[in-house]
Formats: sequence, C-alpha cells, structure tokens
Amino acid sequence: MANTFKVVSHDVMPASSGTPEDLYTVPSSPSTTTIVLGLVLANVHTAAVTASVKLVSDTSGGGRTATNTTTFLAKSVPIPVGGSVHILSGNKIVIETTDKIQVDCSVADKVSVTMSIMEIT
Repeated sequence: MANTFKVVSHDVMPASSGTPEDLYTVPSSPSTTTIVLGLVLANVHTAAVTASVKLVSDTSGGGRTATNTTTFLAKSVPIPVGGSVHILSGNKIVIETTDKIQVDCSVADKVSVTMSIMEIT
C-alpha cells in the first residue's frame, strides 16, 4: 500500500451560490481510501460570506448496514473579509472510493479552498 500526500486547491468556488461544487472525489482506480488532513476556506470577497462543506458518500461500512448519506462537515460558517476558517483542525476524516468533498458559498466564486489529503492505494 502506497501513502501519497497531496494538496487539492481551487482558487475560487462555487461557480453558482447555492449549488455545491465538487472539490475532490476519491479515485476508484486504483482502489483508494483518502484521509482528509485539513481544509482551509479563505474569503476573497469584499464583504463577509458564509461557506459550507459537505461529504457526499454512497459507501457503507463502519458497522452500519445502511448506505452512508450526505453530511455537513461545516454549515454556513461565517468568514469575515480577508479571513479564513480551518475546517477539521486537528481532526481527520476518512473517505472512500467515490466519496466527494463539496464546497458552497453564499456568494459565487468568493471562497478560495485548500485541502491537504493522504491517498492510500
């Protein structure tokens, strides 16, 4: 098993406010498990914004018999002008093949996102 550290970044997102945009999808080939190590949202707008981060999962496991669902890792978090927010600071999230991380913002193209991950293949 190979462990590869990576950075995933997007200068501005989402393309449309109210429509979460995919930041990262766990690859299916080769079969991959990803550890999200940290995620930073930065406000690049001239006014305060709010941002949300979703985990979209259709995998199963962890003792559950049901399939996972979409959950918020952060919902409507306020980010002041020139400010940033660290999501998952000190915590980690395990995501599996086909799972996605999505980002939304109260204003289109006004949040810049950087995520650190480790892919296990």
